[in-house]
Amino acid sequence: MDRVICLMPNCCFLSETSRGVEIYHALVAAGAPVRVLTHGGTYESVLRDAGVPYDVVGPGLEPSRCEAFVRSVPGIGPPNQSMWTDEELRSYARWEASYFASHGVRVVVTGWLLTALLSSQLAGIPVVSDHAGSFLPPLYERGLLPDFSSPVGLPLERWLPRAAKRWLVNKGAERPQGYVDGFNRVAAELGVTGVRNLPGLLLGDVTLVTEVPEVLGISRAELDAWRPKPRSGFRPGARMRYSGPLYARLPMAVPERVEQFLAQPGPVVYVAITSSSADLVRRAVASVREAGVRTLVAATVHDLSGLSGPDVLVEAVLPNHEIMPRVDLAVIAGGQGSVQTAVGSGVPFIGLPLQPEQDTNVALVERQGAARRLAPRHAGTARMSTMVRAMLADPGYRRQAQRLRQAYSDVDGAAGAAAVIMELPAAPAPGPR
Repeated sequence: MDRVICLMPNCCFLSETSRGVEIYHALVAAGAPVRVLTHGGTYESVLRDAGVPYDVVGPGLEPSRCEAFVRSVPGIGPPNQSMWTDEELRSYARWEASYFASHGVRVVVTGWLLTALLSSQLAGIPVVSDHAGSFLPPLYERGLLPDFSSPVGLPLERWLPRAAKRWLVNKGAERPQGYVDGFNRVAAELGVTGVRNLPGLLLGDVTLVTEVPEVLGISRAELDAWRPKPRSGFRPGARMRYSGPLYARLPMAVPERVEQFLAQPGPVVYVAITSSSADLVRRAVASVREAGVRTLVAATVHDLSGLSGPDVLVEAVLPNHEIMPRVDLAVIAGGQGSVQTAVGSGVPFIGLPLQPEQDTNVALVERQGAARRLAPRHAGTARMSTMVRAMLADPGYRRQAQRLRQAYSDVDGAAGAAAVIMELPAAPAPGPR
């Protein structure tokens, strides 16, 4: 029987769904047998539009459940919950394991569809993670994580000196245990291994590092040699492999009114903050508008009624890879897909990170001189307006962004991911843990 690869994107997120599309096409091009399984959700249409056949396990997700899920993730939702109810975790784990057995699945590839951490163990097959971004053990073991602008729960963290906060962040990166209680309760019921800490939600048996060494700051040889420290809580034998940048190239045209907006004289700032609240988007736009700059906004699922005007154009979903190269500055949260689209387009950006992974993604580019970080609480303030003006006035940001663009230009991240994934099926699947 062919060793089938099963991709499991979380269709509550545009970036993750589009990442799954890129990997799917690369695997098919390489001749691999592939199936796509999801819980359903807001961005199923991205799979359909890209010609990707897929199955939905369970009842399918209504828009309201997707919205609630996005509000529950780290950095947005409270840490004393697991994003899914115990019953959802229990049911999905069993449904998925049954699906794997029925279709001969021998390796699972997922992002934030974390039920795969349980179902893969029930099925006795390895799981590949593609959603850790740059929040990785090799970074904090070397003290390379930034002083997070997003809150991480340190005592008096808003008043800590930056050096002290950075030291504490790196030393304590594996300690946070939020968001995992439900996983551990259900894992105990199912007789599989639970999740020790928040970083454990990000790592699989193999973790795809969807970045380049020039940006991450760790050589390929060092990354290949990494293994979990004793009592880290990560999967035994877990390892990491560079696969390269992986971001969306949605097969859609730029709307005519957007073309006309971009053709007008003067700078344009692109606000594309998707997995967040509508309030954050509105506040970010207010700061850009106060800076006196025309603003193009990707609303995605947000209700931004009343925001459009002569200097602000709001569209639902836009092909970021087509828009980014034509604007002067981007404003994003800091998910790796958005960060890499900006870097791959050679455009500087302001990051408003909502959680540690986003903070890390933005900080790596900030260190290269092509981005700035700003705590989300400053969106809508004069501080952000000043930052917009300063970055537009300083050509050094664009020069550095163009330099990083060159580092991406020769790397095919989707093909790199496919190559790493296809290494796994050649080995026997591990037994249940």
